[in-house]
Amino acid sequence: MKDFTPIILGSDINVYGMARAIHEQYHKKSEAYGSGRLAPTKYSKIVHVTEVENFLDENIFVNYLVDLGQRRAAENLLLIACSDEYSKLLAKFNQELDPYFNFNAIDYNLFERLEYKTTFYEICEEYGLTYPGTKVLTAASLPHIDQPYDFPVALKPANSIEWTHIHFEGKLKAFKIRSQEELDDVMEKIYASGYKSEMILQDFIPGDDSNMRVLNAYVDQNSQVRMMFLGHPLLEDPSPIAIGNYVAIIPDYNEEIFAEIKSFLEKINYVGFANFDMKYDPRDGKYKLFEINLRQGRSSFFVTLNGYNLAKYLVEDLIEATPFTETVYGRGDKLWIEIPVEIARDYIADSPDKKLAFSFIDSGNYGGTLGYKKDNNILRRLLKHRMYQLYIKSYQKYFKANRG
Repeated sequence: MKDFTPIILGSDINVYGMARAIHEQYHKKSEAYGSGRLAPTKYSKIVHVTEVENFLDENIFVNYLVDLGQRRAAENLLLIACSDEYSKLLAKFNQELDPYFNFNAIDYNLFERLEYKTTFYEICEEYGLTYPGTKVLTAASLPHIDQPYDFPVALKPANSIEWTHIHFEGKLKAFKIRSQEELDDVMEKIYASGYKSEMILQDFIPGDDSNMRVLNAYVDQNSQVRMMFLGHPLLEDPSPIAIGNYVAIIPDYNEEIFAEIKSFLEKINYVGFANFDMKYDPRDGKYKLFEINLRQGRSSFFVTLNGYNLAKYLVEDLIEATPFTETVYGRGDKLWIEIPVEIARDYIADSPDKKLAFSFIDSGNYGGTLGYKKDNNILRRLLKHRMYQLYIKSYQKYFKANRG
């Protein structure tokens, strides 16, 4: 096997998941570079984080990485983005970074169309992908929003990157709006905060978290889909800052979803990791797409946990140039869980899926991203304990409110 040095962009739980996948498969310690140091990668023996001031600034980002690449030209550098911002920067500066690193990046114009939700739904329309009923809103839609759906409705930003940089009281990653008065009030606050892009208003698909599905795929540098793995989320984070982030996922398998998404990725000449969120609509029996993340999902370690190591597909493609043979459609037998078991017991809705999840727990077939025995020390155990305590308080405070 060819030697390589893993370079990961970011410092969040997604970064830790990729570093763990690399360490499990290749016994290598990763380097991570980011604008800050987040809890999931602290005190780790498998990833070292270097903080780069203002690293998300375009000029600083590209100059820093070019300098790094030039200084270490003798090494085989594998570059992996683990957030929307870093994925976008890799796409934008593909040509500048290509001489120094091995990495995936799609065409920048395609990146912008897929990342921006209004144009993503236009692409869904073009390729026959099903998505919820959608209306685009702007500041000009104020003061009284004319909307065609019954309440509740979903409201979310079209520009997720811009959204991270604005602040106002009551801000959420996405809103479940229950009345016309609430809709008008929230929209006023959003545009008063300085947000410039569109907002997406959608028909709310009924059902709890267990109607969600998440698909992770790896597409090689020749736009051939090497692996697809479908997950069935049972519970999401209820806190305002992280609402919608999955915390418990069991494996799923659906040939119709696989075929539809595989065809789509190949037709648009996609490369790299892709992560799709969708929800089953019991009104018409269809799975409807919410978004595509142009990277592996933050919960994507559930794929590695179930035996399909994400780092392996990346290295085989970009480092070893292993020829494509066939698409692997993953089947799994493990529960991915990033919360205390008692939260899962109390808050996952009673169903056959919950029984299956606890059968995995009872048989020991479960795990999380952070619980890596080879990276276990007292400081990381304290971090995990602190995280669990925060989850318990968050569910007590927010869970029922989000479902009212």
